[in-house]
Amino acid sequence: MKRFFKLVVARWLARTPYGLAILGLGWLLGRRRRRRMQHRDHHRQHQRETVRAGRR
Repeated sequence: MKRFFKLVVARWLARTPYGLAILGLGWLLGRRRRRRMQHRDHHRQHQRETVRAGRR
């Protein structure tokens, strides 16, 4: 249901130039957020491996 709602909202916003600008801004912010989360998860995993290796 959430995906369907996102699709409907995206199509509605895409009708106007302002809506396209909002969609583009949302896409950029979402991309940035995903990249940060991915980097954070990678860093946490690396820290765990370092701690495990140090305890041996």
